[in-house]
Parts: sequence; structure tokens; C-alpha cells
Amino acid sequence: MNRLAIVFFAVFSAAAQPFLFTSFRGNGESGVYFALSEDGYRWTPVNGNQPVLRPQFPGMLMRDPFLVRGPDRRWHLLWTTGWTRSKEDGSLTIGYAASADLASWENQRRIPIPLEGARNAWAPEAVWHPEQKQWIVFWASTIPGRFPEGEQSGDSGYNHRMWAMRTRDFETFSPPEVFFDPGFNTIDSTIAKVGRRWLMVFKDERREPLKKNLRLAWADDPAGPWRAEPDSFTKSWIEGPSVLRIGRDWFVYFDHYGKPQHYGACRTRNWKQFEDVTEKLSFPPDHRHGTVVRISRSEAERLRTLR
Repeated sequence: MNRLAIVFFAVFSAAAQPFLFTSFRGNGESGVYFALSEDGYRWTPVNGNQPVLRPQFPGMLMRDPFLVRGPDRRWHLLWTTGWTRSKEDGSLTIGYAASADLASWENQRRIPIPLEGARNAWAPEAVWHPEQKQWIVFWASTIPGRFPEGEQSGDSGYNHRMWAMRTRDFETFSPPEVFFDPGFNTIDSTIAKVGRRWLMVFKDERREPLKKNLRLAWADDPAGPWRAEPDSFTKSWIEGPSVLRIGRDWFVYFDHYGKPQHYGACRTRNWKQFEDVTEKLSFPPDHRHGTVVRISRSEAERLRTLR
């Protein structure tokens, strides 16, 4: 087999595996939505564009749904349960559910975030640490006065940093600790393995001076330390990144929440030059901040039967 045939086979094989995108609608009160794609560009809704998973607790939102498959092949779903602490009991939580097949979900619950003084816990995600054999669950929180630098740079007094807890079973967790502090207001981090290094795409949340864009950081270990690149690679009013490799290209999908609101993406092969491919994409109406993952053909077919 010649080199051209090998490259064609590799690209065809990559594209032959379906992709799944999670999302929410509105404020996140209705639940988690799924969309499927064969090429990463055209996305069609699952379940008649109705939620695949609905909140089981009064007042709980399901925003920023993050989906990941564990080493045990089970799927784990995390989400933001509210903008701030619970108005009912003052608790601070993130949401969790698990599934073996993506169609039926179990063990939906709220995971407490024992972070004293924190106002919020936004956009939780998780990365499996292969050497430590445990999950790193990370999210953005503001603790007033904790990081004086940049205290006035955000909206409504928010000055976020990324925090993390460790777990092996999503039942018991280590105490929260600072996971990523680039020295300024930061939210919406996502992590991917790129070659031998680990990549973090995150949002620079500063409003004064205006940033509100996506940047990159790199590490040799998923636990860090992380080294942020000095410049952004997107325009402003963009958040909620999710990273996917298709063939030789890396895609960074994002939620453009400025006017007009839309979902977009850029692609790259070297993480230095980026091409905006938003005009080539199509999503279900009102698709908001979620995660894109590869799934099996049988999983995709099962999801297509949902009604």
C-alpha cells in the first residue's frame, strides 16, 4: 500500500466514526440535548430535538454539559447546575450522571463543591490521568478577594480561576485546589491530548480591557503545571470551547454569544494558524455550549431510534 493510499485510508477511517455533540437550550432549565454528525460539519438533532436527559431536582439547571468516556467504557456527564449557589439551601454543586449506552442514564445527582466563599461553579469538565488512575474534575469559581489581581476586570465582580478535585469513582473527592491560574479572570477550560503534550483551550474572561476570547495553554501532564500562550486565537465574545480531531485537522468548536448568537469552529493542523470554518457548519436551532466526542456506530444508531 503506497503512502497516498495509507493517508486516504486513515482520513476515511476517522470520518467513518460518528460524532456526538451535547448542548443545552435557553437557560438550561429543560435538560441536555444531543446532535449527531458524520463529518463534524453538519449536525442533526437526536430525539426529535427534545432533551435526552432532564433535571430531576427542582430548580436545577443543566448548562454546559460535558461528556467523556472512561477507561471502563462508561460515559460520564457533568454540567453546571446554576449560576450561583442554591437559593434553597445555599449549596454549591455541579451535576453528574452516568450511562453505558448514551440512551439511558442513571445516578443523576448533585456533587457538592466544598469551596468556602465561592460564588459559583461553572462549566465542569474532567480528564482521566493515565498514570494516577484517577479523574481530575475541574471548573471555574470566583472567591471574592482571593485573587486581588484583576478583581475589577470581569462582570459583576466575578474574577474566576480554575479549580479541581480528584476522584476515582465520582463518589468521593479530594479537597478543591487551584488547578489553573494564568494571572487573570479565566473560565471554560477544556483539555485534550495532542501528541505527547496536553492542551488546554480556555476563555480569557476579562472585560476591562476587552478580551472575552479563547487562548491556549500547554502542559506535560494533565495535572499541570500549565503554560499559557500570550495571545488569543479568536475574536471576542466567544466561549465554551470543545476540541476534536478529524483526520489531520484539529477542530475547536465554540459558542459565539455576541450578536448574532451562533455556534462556530476553527480548524488547525499546527495550533499556530487557524482557519474559521463557521460558514460550513450547521447546527440544530439554539445549540449552546457543549462537548463533541467520537462514538461508535452502534451507539449512534441507538440514539437515532430515540423518540
